[in-house]
Amino acid sequence: MLDNVKHIILILSGKGGVGKSTVSTQLSLALREKGYKVGLLDVDLCGPSVPYLLQLEGKDVHQAEEGWIPVYTDEEQNLAVMSIGFLLNNRNSAVVWRGPKKTSMVKQFLTDVCWGSLDYLIIDTPPGTSDEHITVMENLKNVKCDGAIIVTTPQQVSIEDVRKEITFCKKTGIPIIGIIENMSGFVCPHCSDCTNIFSKGGGESLAEMTNIPLLGTLPIDPKVGQLLGKSCVREFPDSPLSKEFNNIVNKIVST
Repeated sequence: MLDNVKHIILILSGKGGVGKSTVSTQLSLALREKGYKVGLLDVDLCGPSVPYLLQLEGKDVHQAEEGWIPVYTDEEQNLAVMSIGFLLNNRNSAVVWRGPKKTSMVKQFLTDVCWGSLDYLIIDTPPGTSDEHITVMENLKNVKCDGAIIVTTPQQVSIEDVRKEITFCKKTGIPIIGIIENMSGFVCPHCSDCTNIFSKGGGESLAEMTNIPLLGTLPIDPKVGQLLGKSCVREFPDSPLSKEFNNIVNKIVST
């Protein structure tokens, strides 16, 4: 039920471990902080980390006549969340499903969740270009999807995988809003100096090579790992990471 959703944004990554779900959750929280009504859909069926990152583990999804009612993070119901994690017994439960069952579940997530009126729906997808991705694309054909944000890290191996993701987007007709380079250096909590513990500038060079905008470069900030359920933009507004998130959100809402 996406009829009353104004903007739909996919968060993609070429490989796992690049912080895609953290980017998805913090992006959703930052949009909420700016006064937008936001939904976050986690279609990473085999690794649903969004409930943990938002401190929503153990919450129940209720079934109504219209469909599933998402879990809300706040009393004002400005951030709604749906994930298969809410349907599992505990965090250690594994989803051992073949493709058709995964496809069926993703279809249900896209058609049977009562989001209500939303300004933004952020869809956190699994890494790579799997059945889940293709199902999402097929079901969004008749819906206005703003496009995809691709998350990478500075290492060469991650950038190579992102190129495949860009090719996938072009083949399936998904516009690419931009690239976010995550884990772009480590900001010392004491002196605020940034050390490039990986390589540097991979996202920027990829953006230039593919003619896709670089939305921002997010440094590693250990404090974010302790911010489960909270927005870094609100808790640490002056940190380099929060400032970069603010810049990214401003670019997204201005497009």
